[in-house]
Amino acid sequence: MPRVTRLGRFLDSLEALHGPPADVGARDPFGMVLWENVAYLVPDERRREAFAELAKRVGTTPEKIRRARPEVLLSVARKGGMHPEQRAERLVRCAEIALSRFDGDLRRAVALPPRGARRALRLFPGIGEPGAEKILLFTGAEPVLALESNGLRVLLRLGYGEQAKSYAATYRSVQAAVDRELVRDCALLQRAHLLLRAHGQRLCKSSRPDCDACPLEPDCAFARA
Repeated sequence: MPRVTRLGRFLDSLEALHGPPADVGARDPFGMVLWENVAYLVPDERRREAFAELAKRVGTTPEKIRRARPEVLLSVARKGGMHPEQRAERLVRCAEIALSRFDGDLRRAVALPPRGARRALRLFPGIGEPGAEKILLFTGAEPVLALESNGLRVLLRLGYGEQAKSYAATYRSVQAAVDRELVRDCALLQRAHLLLRAHGQRLCKSSRPDCDACPLEPDCAFARA
């Protein structure tokens, strides 16, 4: 029988509160790169709309992105928030990297050993270490607990890891602290990523978190403080 961990109890409580987690917008590696670049600082629904518009009007393969008319890419990028000109250029740059480095097939990148796969994915605009780990997790390439800022904040407030001077150091501190409670299974870690992210967006916000409505409040170091 699987061992019930503290984190496991937390995730069950979050799913009871928020419901089953919504899926990410894309599952293939190049699609996930485009998903990160098609919009900026917008709600998930608006990012989803921009990505759907890209898929409908242009397509989501490197070849189709590179052949797309600039005005069409710019029109799509405008649906994804600020700096549309820069993001339209980034979409083209993503296609060029995929074609020149991986012959248009980004599955070659995620099939590399973990360190090489991270390095390859970080060649793309908008993809840092956490973003590379997210792609590896959601394509099933590596069972790693990828965290974005909302999920990281939730775990940090629950007492996992320490706030460091740099985001990267904080990220690694939280990952190391939670590591002993993880099951190395992509599906379970995807669930953890999505539930922690949703909780950080809805209740455990960076400012004015709603601790009174949070089922984790009795166990939360941040709430006690």
